[in-house]
Amino acid sequence: MSDGAVLHVKGRVLAGPEDVRDELWVVGGRVSYDRPAGARDITTVTGWALPGLVDAHCHVGLGADGPVDADTAEKQALTDREAGTLLIRDAGSPSDTRWVDDRPDLPKIIRAGRHIARTRRYLRNYAWEIEPEDLVAYVAREAGRGDGWVKLVGDWIDRGVGDLAPCWPREAVEAAIAEAHRLGARVTAHCFAESSLRDLVEAGIDCIEHATGLTEDLIPLFAERGVAIVPTLVNIATFPHLAAGGESRFPAWSAHMRRLHERRYDTVRDAYDAGIPVYVGTDAGGSLAHGLVAAEVAELVTAGIPPVQAVSATSWGARAWLGRPGLEEGAPADLVVYEGDPRADVRVLAAPRRVVLDGRIVE
Repeated sequence: MSDGAVLHVKGRVLAGPEDVRDELWVVGGRVSYDRPAGARDITTVTGWALPGLVDAHCHVGLGADGPVDADTAEKQALTDREAGTLLIRDAGSPSDTRWVDDRPDLPKIIRAGRHIARTRRYLRNYAWEIEPEDLVAYVAREAGRGDGWVKLVGDWIDRGVGDLAPCWPREAVEAAIAEAHRLGARVTAHCFAESSLRDLVEAGIDCIEHATGLTEDLIPLFAERGVAIVPTLVNIATFPHLAAGGESRFPAWSAHMRRLHERRYDTVRDAYDAGIPVYVGTDAGGSLAHGLVAAEVAELVTAGIPPVQAVSATSWGARAWLGRPGLEEGAPADLVVYEGDPRADVRVLAAPRRVVLDGRIVE
């Protein structure tokens, strides 16, 4: 499409869960619901249009052994784009991916800086590894490097006890979260187990990643405080494999991981039923492939979340939570067009017909 071209999307435009329009126009890279006067160079796309999908837990620039080069990071971002993911909350990366912001053909990224972990309590080469007395300073540093988010590692295996355990004392996370909020950043934390959650939520955390340790007594606390969860069920599916690999050295940890896996769907459904905000994230990067956003939506439906709400968790609702527009008048034209209605069958999300980024057809 030339700079003066107009894109016409017709069929069904899902501007909201129940806000269905017959068409939209893209003029100058932005959404309009009014036909532009005198438009001649028009490209028409038909189908069911959604705002560009959101992967709210993704790691561009991260590989199994730590940071990757720019070429590999570009391939990761392109794979996400091909899947219809046009907005990524990068939930921790040791790589500087600011160069992506200058590429109009790549997804937009909201960064959380680099993971902040306890010394020797996380995957090697991923995080800043520090002790509690330095947590506030590192949170302030990453708040400055990120785009309004900071990522903590809330729990990890403690080799001394042979099981998952909290990484930070209560007073340290209270001070760190207060500092992030003072600087205008929200805080999220990796948490698999039960034991770190109450301290983090009562300290004012904004989101919990994975949240497999949510229990009946903790769910009301999350709901009352409005703490969101990003379950990453496509990643939780790997727990049995991880448990098998650690069985001989850490049998208690292995058994714990299996229990968390077995109850994963009940955990997510109970959280949703209680009114806890649930968003789509894949945990792509590291050892998990990119481009799995449709599979994660399908997992949420399997867990018992209604299809329209599962779609919202990667589109309208997720964008609102992250402070980014959907298909509002004048918004950047980031959208995906499908063969059918994803609200009726989320499986259509796995096969985008067209991907439009900043008003240009890129797939």
